Amino acid sequence: METTSSRNSGCIVTSSAFQAAPIRTPARTAEPGDGGRTGTEPGAPASNTAPYNCIGGSFKALRWGIDSLYLSYRGEIFPDVLSRLKALKARAQSQEDCEVAQAQYPLDGHIFEVKDKGAALFPYILDDGDYRIQLCKGGKVPMAYVKVSAGLLAHVGPEEAEKRLYGLLAQFGDLRSPAQVSRIDLFLDFCWSGSMEWDRSSWITRAASIDTYSENGIFTGWVVGKGGHMLARLYLKTLQAQKIGADYLLGLWKECGWQEDDPVWRLEFQVKREILAEMGIAELARTLENRNGLWSYASTEWLKLAIPQEGDKTRSRWPIHPLWQCISSIDWDSPGGPLLRQHAVSRRPDLKKTYAFFLSALTTYMAANAIEDVSEGHKAMVKEAMAHFAEKAEIMRKQSLADFIGDKVALKVRQFNTGANVPLGLTILDQDALAKQAEAYRKASGG
Repeated sequence: METTSSRNSGCIVTSSAFQAAPIRTPARTAEPGDGGRTGTEPGAPASNTAPYNCIGGSFKALRWGIDSLYLSYRGEIFPDVLSRLKALKARAQSQEDCEVAQAQYPLDGHIFEVKDKGAALFPYILDDGDYRIQLCKGGKVPMAYVKVSAGLLAHVGPEEAEKRLYGLLAQFGDLRSPAQVSRIDLFLDFCWSGSMEWDRSSWITRAASIDTYSENGIFTGWVVGKGGHMLARLYLKTLQAQKIGADYLLGLWKECGWQEDDPVWRLEFQVKREILAEMGIAELARTLENRNGLWSYASTEWLKLAIPQEGDKTRSRWPIHPLWQCISSIDWDSPGGPLLRQHAVSRRPDLKKTYAFFLSALTTYMAANAIEDVSEGHKAMVKEAMAHFAEKAEIMRKQSLADFIGDKVALKVRQFNTGANVPLGLTILDQDALAKQAEAYRKASGG
């Protein structure tokens, strides 16, 4: 990826600046024309509320919502849970595969992988397809710091995702605060027929940096405010979705009227705790209540795309680019598009890649041994591979081939959260006993 940069003067975001961008409900919203949504008539003049055929290009909003959400909770972990986590982390650090495979924490339909290493301030990390939970004893620092997965947010939305998370964390410890937002990313997916490459002077921003990106000669987007407490990304989402395997987005876009040949761009505003606290909306409920105001501030005060005017050095007088007029008019009080109908808690990989590896290995073996018949090549390869690993298992692990492969499968089961490895002992939780222990702890602590 190629990148180039330029620098603008930085500016501190203040609460008064946020108040200058109040929550607003546009008379006409930049919404998709499908699914019961309506927009402006063709040829409508560009304005802060004209969503569709803006001058300079055709605009179509597809989806908007929250793509990344990081939450923290104050509290104190239950002693019994702390003991379990210590034991499971020790298993994760074992030299024996069978021990490592048992480093799992099943809870309410989740089978979390317990990591062998922690993070700063948080010695315990649990991971699955919904949440990455970092835990510590609690007290002066938050008991839990959690990343909510983009897939879960696309499936149930932030309110339900947090409700489920709170229910899980309440079984880890005594929670003493509602969810606080450490970071939130608001996104808008849209189609735009005009150019996305502008002169850097077109950006009017409080940020200190502007970066452009390209890949294989194709312009792929902008990043504004890198390294700051607030950041904007405007990038070619169709390309990125292919790279990370986010195929579920294609179906959601199609429900909103997307045509497969049309490139989809995404604008994300990443806002961190420092900005939210300055605005007085760091509590998740307050953040969600103020999505309109936050988007308005980000797209009208913190960052604007303008049309440079020769001879006018007062950039604040430059007219707003038609695309930006469409973007800033999104109404966050309206539905942001369809949600995913299904979502897997596990982190099961895309098996298409596994098939590709298998084909590569099989054809390599057949070519190396001058075998042309596929069935013959497959049988011979499996036979030789099993003999190789049987010898390796005996020499390295003093195990049978079945036990050796069984341990490897169990490690993958733990990694993908696809099942509980048995016997688990410490990781099969007695929920009734845990509930009684939690109640006793609350009474002892006066809570």
